[in-house]
Amino acid sequence: MKNRGMRRTLVGLVVSDKLDKTVVVQVERLIQDPRYKKYVRRYSKFLAHDETNACAIGDRVRIVEHRPISKRKRWKVQATIAAVARV
Repeated sequence: MKNRGMRRTLVGLVVSDKLDKTVVVQVERLIQDPRYKKYVRRYSKFLAHDETNACAIGDRVRIVEHRPISKRKRWKVQATIAAVARV
């Protein structure tokens, strides 16, 4: 496989798996307040392609930048870092 350049990777938590072959991943980042210098959590949600529907709510996953798959999907699940216990 050819090297396709540096793709961004993010680690986040799966917050929804109701869509077919798609998961919603919430990524957390810390931003320092310019005035008070306190760190504040900011969240972003990304739609990521999950080909095998293997991810479940609560899983920690790594997503990688991908070509546009649909209107809002530009990410793909690369790996599951920590899976939640399934009953």
